[in-house]
Amino acid sequence: MPEQHLMSVELAGGLSHYDALSLRLGDVVGALGMTGAMMHAGGPGIGHLYLAASSGLGKSLAEQWKEIGWEEQVPPALAARDNTYVWMPGAGAPGLMGGRPARAAAGTGMAAVPVPAPEGPLGVLSVFTAAPGGLDAEERSLLAATAERISEGLPWARAAPRTSTTVPGKTSGIGTWEWDFASGTVEWDRLALTVLGVDADTLGSTVESWMDIVHPDDLTQVIATSEQAIRTRRAFGLEYRVRRPDGSLRWVEARGHVLPDDSDRPCRVIGTLRDITDDRLAEHLVGRALQHMSDGLLTVGTNWRIAFANTAAEHLLGPSGELIGQVPWKALSGIDPRRLEAACRRAVLEDRPTGLDARLAARQRWHHLRLVPIPDGLIIYLTDVHDARQREAEQSAAEHAAAERSARIGELTGALAVAVTTTDVVDAVADHVLPLFGAVGLNVFTQEAERLVIAGAVGYPQTFLDRVNGLPVQASTPVSQSLLSRSPIFVPSQEEFLRRYPELADFPAEGEKQAWAFLPLIASGQPIGACVVSFDRPQAFTSEERTLFTAVSGLFAQALARARLYDTEHTRAQTLQRGLLPRALPDLPAMTAAARYLPATAGLEIGGDWYDVIPLSGERVALVIGDVMGHGLSEAATMGRLRTAVHTLADLDLPPGEVLSHLNDTVSSLGDEFYATCLYAVYDPTSAVCTVANAGHPAPAVVLPDGAVRFLDVPINAPLGAGVPPFDAGTLELPDDSLLVLYTDGLVESSALDIDQGRARLAQQLAHALPLPPRHPGGKVFRTSGPSGPGGTGWLERLCDVLVHNLLPAQQQTIDDTALLIAAPHPLAPGDIASWPLPHEPEAAGQARGHVRDQLAAWGLEGLTDTTELLVSELVGNVVRHAEGPTALRMLRSRTLVCEVSDGSSSTPRIRRAAETDEGGRGLQLVATLAQRWGARYTATGKCIWTEQPLPERHEDTR
Repeated sequence: MPEQHLMSVELAGGLSHYDALSLRLGDVVGALGMTGAMMHAGGPGIGHLYLAASSGLGKSLAEQWKEIGWEEQVPPALAARDNTYVWMPGAGAPGLMGGRPARAAAGTGMAAVPVPAPEGPLGVLSVFTAAPGGLDAEERSLLAATAERISEGLPWARAAPRTSTTVPGKTSGIGTWEWDFASGTVEWDRLALTVLGVDADTLGSTVESWMDIVHPDDLTQVIATSEQAIRTRRAFGLEYRVRRPDGSLRWVEARGHVLPDDSDRPCRVIGTLRDITDDRLAEHLVGRALQHMSDGLLTVGTNWRIAFANTAAEHLLGPSGELIGQVPWKALSGIDPRRLEAACRRAVLEDRPTGLDARLAARQRWHHLRLVPIPDGLIIYLTDVHDARQREAEQSAAEHAAAERSARIGELTGALAVAVTTTDVVDAVADHVLPLFGAVGLNVFTQEAERLVIAGAVGYPQTFLDRVNGLPVQASTPVSQSLLSRSPIFVPSQEEFLRRYPELADFPAEGEKQAWAFLPLIASGQPIGACVVSFDRPQAFTSEERTLFTAVSGLFAQALARARLYDTEHTRAQTLQRGLLPRALPDLPAMTAAARYLPATAGLEIGGDWYDVIPLSGERVALVIGDVMGHGLSEAATMGRLRTAVHTLADLDLPPGEVLSHLNDTVSSLGDEFYATCLYAVYDPTSAVCTVANAGHPAPAVVLPDGAVRFLDVPINAPLGAGVPPFDAGTLELPDDSLLVLYTDGLVESSALDIDQGRARLAQQLAHALPLPPRHPGGKVFRTSGPSGPGGTGWLERLCDVLVHNLLPAQQQTIDDTALLIAAPHPLAPGDIASWPLPHEPEAAGQARGHVRDQLAAWGLEGLTDTTELLVSELVGNVVRHAEGPTALRMLRSRTLVCEVSDGSSSTPRIRRAAETDEGGRGLQLVATLAQRWGARYTATGKCIWTEQPLPERHEDTR
């Protein structure tokens, strides 16, 4: 079957609907090999089917099928009623065709399919065939497809009929009519008959007489619209032509309104009729004007097919015969089909005109397509804008350049507005000014005393920068001249530079530049420096460019002045912060530590976070970290006071809880608006026990030797300034190879991260960041004097860097300071600890001297025996004389030799000045003279008096 031919036929431009339908029916006859075809329109509302077009039937046969009653038992009526395909043989069944001729030749049968529409079939397509079994499946499919195409080809077939909001009444020049369904009669008043050009006797009162005067080309529309109105019970309106008895044609507009009976069933239609021939004539004149307008014009139906193309469109796109029936996005080559289709559908969907520019492939010229939706489809106007676009492009070149420069100036202004430091300002100028002028070099000088110092440079060799850095302000250079005169200097070429500054003849070659703009930087009327923008080729420097350079230099100067003030304040703040924090952590045998302080990136970058590592007696170590609430100079000053107080309290060897109690009094005395968190921990290397007191501070993390990470579960007291003594403390054991990590909340908490999530991230980083340091084959951690060696502070420093980098990205803007302190404890070896109980009797001093002699001999420290015996003898004698038992002696060998005598008394020994006649009171004076350091501290059972003596250098080195 010639399927391609059958499915590609469209309603040809310029043909009437009647002719187009007849042409299509002829194609059906030829494609399917039928003997004839016909199309009826109508429905149950009208009660009849009327012949709209036919092909291959002959006049007499077509006359007998001109009208079909809705209830007749013939294929067209059956197909319309049941909305399905119907086949009926003609031979041997004389009664099946209702007495109508069913064939043009013996054995001819009839097949019929409905012509579909959204609200029910608008008609029936029928064919006569000599095939004894009717149509096969493929033929039936093609027949149904043809019926669908017929429906799509009628632009009004799928549109709802126009409605009227009122029942028409009699007015001058408008006739009325009434159609009664029960009797099948149509009554016309005098004015309506005048419009039709007939009298009542000539026209008659039947529906068939009405259909007879309707032009064949409009018959299908009249029937379908009437049927849809009856079926949907809506008001309707349509325009069609009538044939008057004198042979003339007139256009009429009919409007109708369907009325129901008592059972709510349609029973009649009342309506109006008026002559619109003059209106149509005006439309025809408009159509002729559109046909010959200079712009191209296409009309597109509701089926998205081109229905009309004027002369200009044909000249642009090709003959109308090739355009009609195509979709516009295929007919207009050179335009992206998807883009044009989307624009067309959007215009119709939104019921709003739209437009686009495109270069049509036919002539490679730019055209503007104006898409205007109309009730029955879409109009496309094609206007040649090629020459106009070229003129606009030429005229707007300068405007575009100016606009681009304006945009770049806006970008520069925005970048300078957020630039904080001098480096930020120089970078902003380099990023935005150099591309603006096509320059390749930038050199920024600031005036420092009587010299010009380079604040930043781009695109110059370092040797050249070293030569010009620090030149006197009064030097005979273009930079100095521009600054002293406060006027820009433009040098367009090397030749001009050599002519003006012969003494600087080697500058152009050394700087590798060929043109320069020397711009003074004046802020608030004061010269602050100069800027040099340079080029690698000669420049003309137009008046517009010179004006722009002057404007840019003003913006630059203001931003640079502001940045210099910030740099000054920032330097002062950093100096203050460094002065308040430890310059370096002490190198202690019992503890290796590393720390970091990161100020907030907002404000002066100074705050109240602090940390410290403080050596205590007995080789114990105090670890401190704190955070004064707030951010700024006041908080930093408070932090300095607290750090000083901690050192003072640590020297008194007070327990952690008492230290926090005294600090709480200090903070409370500052006022109600001051608060601080603090964690104070004391590590004892003789027992590997750490005692921790916490005042509202985040719990520290412990990394155990197996790599597990946990957070200390010790009592948390209220912050300093809000707490009430006593402050509880907790203890934990810190084995060798473990880590204690102290931090402030800035490390684990932010506006986007709560503290629990932050602690989880910290634990993850600690578990995977770095391995533990290397060990001796025996398992002991290496100790080296170098800070970067294994077991020194180097690996802890790297761990600090990893944590800071991963938990605080460099570009993250923070509003809180961060302090981090990581400590690796080192318990004293059992061989470096010796202790003995002593009787609380006078002979205890002698026993103590004996223990000292033996232990020092075992340690190879015989050279310290005499001094140590004397110190211990005085301490034990003082305890026996003035204190209570039990008494004990302990010696520690570490960085110093430590001797400790403990007793059960809480009284503190004090040095007093003995008179010449006093027999005692000189023991502690002797201890203070012989020992490097001495002191006393309270213990859980009393007190302990201790001394420290330096070890011989040779012994210290061998350890």
